[in-house]
Amino acid sequence: MPSPAPEPRFAKVAAMIGDPTRARMLAALMGGQYLAAGELAAAAGIGASAASAHIAKLIDAELVVLRSQGRHRYLRLADAEVAKVLEALSFVAERSAHDDKWARGAYRPLKAARTCYSHVAGELGVALFEGLLVRETLVPSGGHYALSSRGRDELAALGVALPQGDDATDTRRFAHACFDWSERRDHLAGSLAVALFELGLERDWLRRTAGSRALQLTPPGAQALEPWLGAAAQRSARAACHCA
Repeated sequence: MPSPAPEPRFAKVAAMIGDPTRARMLAALMGGQYLAAGELAAAAGIGASAASAHIAKLIDAELVVLRSQGRHRYLRLADAEVAKVLEALSFVAERSAHDDKWARGAYRPLKAARTCYSHVAGELGVALFEGLLVRETLVPSGGHYALSSRGRDELAALGVALPQGDDATDTRRFAHACFDWSERRDHLAGSLAVALFELGLERDWLRRTAGSRALQLTPPGAQALEPWLGAAAQRSARAACHCA
């Protein structure tokens, strides 16, 4: 009888993610921030000692990283690749969900706008990405996206710290599509998306919702982003009435 194939290396990672308690912790970290060990314990609904055991397993599996400050321990997802895996699993889990689910309770704010690790997702993220394309701020480049000359001027005037070095020249890292599991369309990912998100928080255009991945777009934020959000809305309106 032939010997069995070696266990796939992803089996250990899948086991880490598949545990309901650790899954709740990882979901809490999808906001992209460092969270205290106590906050993760609260998110998972368990005590401190049990949380420590689960956190140790997540660190060992290289799914999260630890930062100690004094007596306090803070955790975040190890990197964007881990976030991509969790987002992909979310899409698989939600693909059979009915649309009316997103209009109810705590799901509605997440559908409107939320963090996808370190960039904006949900209706707001999709609309912003579409607006960047409609205005040709971003243009296709080898399966990914690059800034047009006008787009570079527009975002520089907005105050966006445009990525430099490898991230500015490698379009795979600079700007690429990320499939949005609630909208079934793409939002923007990459170093440009991170820069836009960080500027939004700094300028109070975007506000985090405590204890949630949900984001709020403030009136100043709506005004600052109106050239792109307005372009997306106009395109949607034309599509709805079948206008060219």
